[in-house]
Amino acid sequence: MAARNNRQKISTTIAPENGAFLRSLIRRGKASTMAEAVDRAVSVARRAEARARLEAATEAYFASLSPEEQEEDRLLGEALAYEAGKVNFDE
Repeated sequence: MAARNNRQKISTTIAPENGAFLRSLIRRGKASTMAEAVDRAVSVARRAEARARLEAATEAYFASLSPEEQEEDRLLGEALAYEAGKVNFDE
């Protein structure tokens, strides 16, 4: 979250269902103020947007690979999975 002294004041109207959602975040203890509830909702939306951008970039990367590069990537993935299977995380 942004520091309290680094906040911008905004004034806007929102749909009733969005107001109800923000108030529910406060009631459920997910935020202590309306400002924190708005910050939380925006943060979730920003992460979703970043995830979608990463997904699109990953898809474009793999689509750009030649068949030989795709096979090399597949083999590297198998080797990594095999080696990772040897790791004992309990010790």
